[in-house]
Amino acid sequence: MGVGITVEGLNAFYGKTQALFDVNITVLANHATALIGPSGCGKSTFIRCLNRMHETIPEARVEGRVRIGDFSVYNGTSATQLRRRVGMVFQKPNPFPTMSIYDNVAAGLKLNGFGNRKQLDEIVHKSLHASALWDEVKDHLHKKSGASLSGGQQQRLCIARALAVQPEVLLMDEPCSALDPISTGKIEELIFQLKEQYTIVIVTHNMQQAARVAEFTGFFLLGKMIEFDKTEKIFTNPTDKRTEDYVTGRFG
Repeated sequence: MGVGITVEGLNAFYGKTQALFDVNITVLANHATALIGPSGCGKSTFIRCLNRMHETIPEARVEGRVRIGDFSVYNGTSATQLRRRVGMVFQKPNPFPTMSIYDNVAAGLKLNGFGNRKQLDEIVHKSLHASALWDEVKDHLHKKSGASLSGGQQQRLCIARALAVQPEVLLMDEPCSALDPISTGKIEELIFQLKEQYTIVIVTHNMQQAARVAEFTGFFLLGKMIEFDKTEKIFTNPTDKRTEDYVTGRFG
C-alpha cells in the first residue's frame, strides 16, 4: 500500500520572489490527486517541493513541513534518499538517448549500486509491465535506445524508470501535455492501475483529465491553494467563487 502526504504551512521562494504561500494539504494514500490552475500559479513548484527538485534551482528555498507517510522531507535527509521514495515524471519525456530501453529502466537502480543481474532483469520486466510498455518493447530491450520510441512510449518508459526504484509516491508534472490523444488515453488508463499501489499527484492543465483520473483536486491561484476537495465537488459545486470562475472557463 502507498503512503499519504501531509503538507503544513509550505512557503516557497526563488530568491526574493515568493512562489507559494502557506499551502496546507493532505493527500490520501492510493489515490490520484490532481492539481489545476492557470500557468505560473505554483502547481509545478509545489510538486517539486515534495521531492526537493526545487533545490536544483539556485536561491530556491522552502519553509514549512512536508511528510511522506512518517518520513519528514526536510529533516536533513539526503535528496537522493527522498527521491527513491518519491518518483517524478516530467512534462517532456526525457529518456537517456544513448542508453538502451533496458538500461533506461535500470538506470536509477545502477546509480544506487544495485548490481544483481537476475534481480535487475526481474525489476525491469516488472516495471515495463507496470507501465504497460512490455508487449511493445520486449523484443528490443537491448537493441533500441530509449530515444527511438514514440513520444507516448518514451513517457511510459520514463514511468517505468521511476517505478523501478520502487517509490511510494509518483509525481506527474503535466505528463500528457506533449502527447497525442491515443497516448494520453494510455497514460490515463495507467494512472488508474498504478494508484492501487502508489499515491499519485498529477499537475494538469486539462480539466477533463483531472475529472477523469483523480478522486481529489486542488485549485492553485497566485501561489495559494484556493480550494481542495473531492474532484466531483470542485467541478460541480465549488465553495470558492474563484474556483468556479476557473473551472467554468471565465479565466485561465
